[in-house]
Amino acid sequence: MAKQTLSVLDDTFAIHSLSEDQAIPAPVLSSDIYFIGKTHDELSLVVKQSLPIEAIESDYDWRVLEVLGPLNLSMVGIMADIGAVLASAKVSIFVVSTFETDYFLVKNDTLATAISALEKAKYEVIQD
Repeated sequence: MAKQTLSVLDDTFAIHSLSEDQAIPAPVLSSDIYFIGKTHDELSLVVKQSLPIEAIESDYDWRVLEVLGPLNLSMVGIMADIGAVLASAKVSIFVVSTFETDYFLVKNDTLATAISALEKAKYEVIQD
């Protein structure tokens, strides 16, 4: 029996680091999907790679595996289990979460390895 189902999003994403006092660029807020993290030290953005961002540092060519939800916030171990599968396959991850689910970002050149490892571990992976 399959565990959770993950869906590979079509777009390629970039992770950007901005200064903590920099304004969030307006095009980010009008994008159909983005993630923002802010601390006293930095502002991080995860956006579609096609969206130009002036950043201190950027990392490109990330693909997104969405854990299809919604997942209840009281569920335990989903992120840890998927992360362990990907770590065993030597796939680096960057993870972001929303109220309803988790998103695992993997480098485009490791996507096939990630999918193979997840399927071997009995996760279902949907690709359009």
